[in-house]
Amino acid sequence: MNIKIGSLAAASLIALATPAMAQTAGEVPFSGFRVGGEVGYDHIRSGSTEDVDDTRDLKQSVDGVEYGAVVGYDFPAGDNLRVGVEASYAGSSAGRDYNNDQPTVFNLGNVKADRDIYVGGRLGFVTSPSTMVYAKAGYTNQRFSLTGTDGTVNLDQSLDTDGWRLGAGAEFAVGRNAYIGAEYRYSKYGEGEVDFEGDTPDGSRFNLDTDRHQVVATAGIRF
Repeated sequence: MNIKIGSLAAASLIALATPAMAQTAGEVPFSGFRVGGEVGYDHIRSGSTEDVDDTRDLKQSVDGVEYGAVVGYDFPAGDNLRVGVEASYAGSSAGRDYNNDQPTVFNLGNVKADRDIYVGGRLGFVTSPSTMVYAKAGYTNQRFSLTGTDGTVNLDQSLDTDGWRLGAGAEFAVGRNAYIGAEYRYSKYGEGEVDFEGDTPDGSRFNLDTDRHQVVATAGIRF
């Protein structure tokens, strides 16, 4: 399962960062180990390349509030350049919502977004002692609660989806070690599999086309 790979990668990133923690954020701005939180707007919608309806483009969507925790480490790679690694665990209130009055399945069934795991890297540029702008990229695994029916059999299971994420944002130093910021990110989920409970084997992997847009506020502490 790719989710296990993501978890192992997150642990490896933290282990890699630990030996370098002697150099604190106070000594070099926007560097060192950091922990923080995030909250913001979450919009998920189906694409068209894997649409279950071949006669019209439904493009159903769900909206909600994203909230989570993030841990990372930023390395100085010059006076103004920062190279970082990070991992986050997040939830979302995004749930079932229809854009039209037709029966829909959102390409995934009727869904609610559950936890999201992200592991990736970022590249930052310090524009002043109190400001850094950055871009990020990495792997994301989103789990959905899936409910569907064919009129006879009801399905209530989880769906794991794998994809990639791109983002950009800015951080602002607050005092010696704290920071606040804002970030936009785009995620594309291209594969999924149904996770059954008990001893039932997981379903076969299949292609899907799901887009995600998020705008979040961030805050945290550097050590």
